[in-house]
Amino acid sequence: MESIEPDFIQDLLPEISTEQEEPILRIENLSIKFGSNPVLRNISFSVFKGETVAVIGESGCGKTVLLKTLIGLNKPNTGRILFDGNDLNKLSYFDLARIRSRYGFVFQHAALFDSMTIRENIAFSLVQHTNKSKTEINEQVKRLVNEVGLSQQVLDKKPAELSGGMRKRVGFARALALEPELILYDEPTTGLDPIMSDVIDELMITTQIHYNVTSVMVTHDMRSACKVAGRIIMLYPFTKLAELEPQMIFDGTPEEIKNSKDQRVQQFLGIKKQE
Repeated sequence: MESIEPDFIQDLLPEISTEQEEPILRIENLSIKFGSNPVLRNISFSVFKGETVAVIGESGCGKTVLLKTLIGLNKPNTGRILFDGNDLNKLSYFDLARIRSRYGFVFQHAALFDSMTIRENIAFSLVQHTNKSKTEINEQVKRLVNEVGLSQQVLDKKPAELSGGMRKRVGFARALALEPELILYDEPTTGLDPIMSDVIDELMITTQIHYNVTSVMVTHDMRSACKVAGRIIMLYPFTKLAELEPQMIFDGTPEEIKNSKDQRVQQFLGIKKQE
């Protein structure tokens, strides 16, 4: 796979307009608690078509809870999630399933079906949600494998026979199978070496350029976030907040977060406080 130079990435990405269209994803006053334990409080932001947003923050700040809520796996205690104008909390099971077919989800550890071959894993959603013939599905699977930089030789292997980086790319191919409008990434580079992390970053960039897909990723990897995302949101753990303190402590560009004066942001970025 040809490497994309970071200096040219922003020039290649499609221009995002926030003035003439409604956001594809809107989070309004979202609060979630499990039992008596609050996790997210009064979270609000919008994501526009073609935009890539990275959600960062230390462990326990609710990043993964937020990601699962965006696909309707968690129900908010207050507030709502709207995808293309549809309130996920008000949809029937059938309508929610239909909406989810417009999502792609790249799991932290790929979450492949161990008993299936790579071919069967990638084809799974195509078999379940389309009327395509076996020949059409097989051809699409081959194309997807090629797009994520894998050899056709992996198709008849089981996930256990592949490296972690290869499994991650298979998970990426599976997420692209239905040509989703929105892709959610859960720690896409966790556990990977720097070279493979760059491969995954460039897959995300290439996907946005070619498909104009909208993406939300949660990550601890600031290098990845700054390379891939045009916008970064930082959450702070609820347990460390004052009573009325906002949980979203940053929302801006990669360049802006590098220059943030907020000590909590600086600490997360590893910037030493100047004397």
